Amino acid sequence: MEVRVRYAPSPTGLQHIGGVRTALFNYFFARANGGKFLLRIEDTDRERYSDESLEDLYSTLEWLGIKWDEGPIVGGSCGPYVQSERTELYREYARKLVETGHAYYCYCTSERLEQLREKQKVEKKEFGYDRKCRDLSEEEQQKLRDQGIRPVIRLKIPLDGYTEYEDFLLGKMKKKNTDVNPDPILLKSDGFPTYHLANVIDDHFMGITHILRAQEWIPSIPLHVILYKAFGWEPPVYCHLPMVMGSDGQKLSKRHGSTSVRDFRAKGYLPEAILNYVSLIGWSYDDSREFFTREELERLFTLDKLNKAPGVFDYKKLDWFNGQYIRKKSDDELMALLIPYLEKAGTVSTPMTEAETAVLKAAVPLAKERLKYLSDIPEVIGFLFKAPENYCREDLIPKKLDQTKTLEILDVLSGMLDKFITMSEEEIEPVLRDKCAELGVKLGDFLMVLRVAVTGTRISPPIVGSIKLLGAEETERRIKNTINLLKSGDK
Repeated sequence: MEVRVRYAPSPTGLQHIGGVRTALFNYFFARANGGKFLLRIEDTDRERYSDESLEDLYSTLEWLGIKWDEGPIVGGSCGPYVQSERTELYREYARKLVETGHAYYCYCTSERLEQLREKQKVEKKEFGYDRKCRDLSEEEQQKLRDQGIRPVIRLKIPLDGYTEYEDFLLGKMKKKNTDVNPDPILLKSDGFPTYHLANVIDDHFMGITHILRAQEWIPSIPLHVILYKAFGWEPPVYCHLPMVMGSDGQKLSKRHGSTSVRDFRAKGYLPEAILNYVSLIGWSYDDSREFFTREELERLFTLDKLNKAPGVFDYKKLDWFNGQYIRKKSDDELMALLIPYLEKAGTVSTPMTEAETAVLKAAVPLAKERLKYLSDIPEVIGFLFKAPENYCREDLIPKKLDQTKTLEILDVLSGMLDKFITMSEEEIEPVLRDKCAELGVKLGDFLMVLRVAVTGTRISPPIVGSIKLLGAEETERRIKNTINLLKSGDK
């Protein structure tokens, strides 16, 4: 049997980490088993639907390098793959459920349902339909139709017994039918299906063999299994994935930080880092290996290596992954990725001049080790394109030194810039140590004064390499400017 899995998001919001992990696990499972990965758009929630969300979905999957075998744009034999284009199919099969006695027309108005909801609230009961229309005669129904009431179609949930089902990860489970949401709506009065009806019909007719989705959908399984039985169809294999939690043990949400992939992209995370790290939330190949390419995961992914326990999304760990992948990039690859961030920040011209391009090309090897995100680049190397205009006195003067000693260091530095230009880091280090001994200061403080004077910040690429890029003349100008600012008392 060919494995067929799907990612079926609702385009009502931006793609987030939890949804992306579901997409990745489905994609890798299909690839590892020589199966098909389908993309289906569940857009029946017309009130919350947005074109922006749909475009974000396509853009996110493309950015991650995830290609679907069947679905919108690429087509396939089971289309259309957009639910709003399949409404006639849902109506047909909803009517069949009525004809076979598994569903019924409900004529309750929204006003009556609201009254019922308020009554149950007073009684401190969980809201559930009271099945008022479940056993209406044809004559009673005709009278309601004559009043112009457009009915919905509700599923008949068995009034006793259990619904049993099995989950690949969680094992055998069962639920009392009396605890299942009583007679949920399958087809709304406007002719659009609810999630449950469309989901089951689509999975059946698209030949879905395995459903990999978040554990938040577990409460829906009994209802879906009842629907499959009502249609006389075999349910797919269910596998509900471990939850994605924040570091506080709560479900990952915006309060933990960015969760939309768009935010991560804007900040300068690499797709390889997101794909690799997210794939390890709730899944592991062994107890030690951390780095996987997309191609490796396409070969190695198996459901039996999923964890039952929730996975924790660690932002610091993701940052570490991103830094590692940044450093794996060739200088030319990284340079191409950094240019948009420099242009957006106004650090360089748009498009870059030849001179700016030359500076950036030389700076990338120096900056690579300092980058956590691509968006760090304007702050890390901005000083190479524009001299700092002011300095923080606390940054410029080390804690154990005073202004007088700092000025002395700057004077000494001004007189030895030729050594920074002509000597390598290894050659200049003993020279600097000797000079620090003469001044009675530590090498770290000595270099910090130089770093702040030249770059305007305590954190920058290697200072010797930076000075070589700036040149002796520009470096001298900045040091002199710093001396004048300190003497004038300007902060």
